Amino acid sequence: MSEQQDWSGAFDAEVDATGLSCPLPLLKAKLELNRLASGAVLKVTATDAGSQRDFRAFAQLAGHHLLREDVDGGVYRYWLRKA
Repeated sequence: MSEQQDWSGAFDAEVDATGLSCPLPLLKAKLELNRLASGAVLKVTATDAGSQRDFRAFAQLAGHHLLREDVDGGVYRYWLRKA
């Protein structure tokens, strides 16, 4: 089973970056991830459409796992597991 299939949907911390433009949603997420222990899950909510590209690239480059992402009515949500 993949990590996403094993994941229950729970998260350890949350960042609300709604109304913020690039690169602020990613910057706020990075700051919060720095506070979390390895393996912790961070949920981020954003309204900037560019955040999709940013969070996918960031997770890949930093080694974090993008467990899930969804969009509903212009609101983007991301769940990242810290490496």
